Amino acid sequence: MAVMAGAGAPGLWRRTPPAVFPPIMGLFGLGLAWRRGVNSFGLPDGFAEAILGAVTALYLFCLLAYLAKFLRRPAVLAEDLRVLPGRAGVGAMVLCLYLVAAVALPYGPGLARSLLWVAVVVHAAMLVVLIRVFATGPAEQRRVTPVWHLNFVGFILAGLTAPAVGETALAWAVLWVTGFIAVLIWAIGARQLRTAPPPAPLRPLLSIHLAPAAMLGVVALGVGFENVAQIFAVIAAVMLALLIIGLRWITAAGFSPLWGAFTFPLAATSSLWIAIGGVWSVPGGIALIAATPFVPWIAARVLQLWAKGVLAAKTNAATA
Repeated sequence: MAVMAGAGAPGLWRRTPPAVFPPIMGLFGLGLAWRRGVNSFGLPDGFAEAILGAVTALYLFCLLAYLAKFLRRPAVLAEDLRVLPGRAGVGAMVLCLYLVAAVALPYGPGLARSLLWVAVVVHAAMLVVLIRVFATGPAEQRRVTPVWHLNFVGFILAGLTAPAVGETALAWAVLWVTGFIAVLIWAIGARQLRTAPPPAPLRPLLSIHLAPAAMLGVVALGVGFENVAQIFAVIAAVMLALLIIGLRWITAAGFSPLWGAFTFPLAATSSLWIAIGGVWSVPGGIALIAATPFVPWIAARVLQLWAKGVLAAKTNAATA
């Protein structure tokens, strides 16, 4: 209701902060996790599909709003990519295209395959712009952050759909290439955490480190590497435990739009554990139950800020 009420607000089509997309990505992850877990909870298949249908409609509305802003002034994309929250938001916006392909898979493999390659092309184009921004901007823009997972490791999401539409080679490629990049980012991030911890407002972004572990495990399972998937399940469990232990420190600055970073990693972890099954079924179910109210709550708060026209200001204030 808040989003619809804000749809007629002056300037909506000129002011669509990319910060609106990370929680939408989390909602996609939640719906896909429920698609995997719906049988475990004895729920009808339509439950997960209803979630995914609603999230897809919401994403398309927000994407249309952002594209309207972009078409009015194409330079806005580079401007958004110059700041950390913008890189996170634009990255999530692009990665949601992979998730739309995954949503479409049961309804039409041909459609899912087309959407998959559209996502790959759009993602590659976004990286070209991002690398140019890095090359022409100040050195501090090039500092490795957890958001690099969204921008550079995000290709792993292609592996959700690729094996099912006959693109197994693509799934293998993204698994090994993005896995290597993720390890590098984890190593650099661990060193930075010891030597120069992030300021309180940016700490929620640390949760993004969890997402690649979960998605690498899901894709490994999809191409038949069950032992590798088990390893990533353990890595995800350790990372999630550390995030929970440090939750008070991570959230010390209070709620901000950057809390959208919490949403997809938690949903993706539950999806991995449910997909593996066995001893992981119980923690997977617990994570999914925990994510079900938490992810929509964050998404609703962020969307409410957008509807009120203050999302950009709140995001900027959080990172000032």
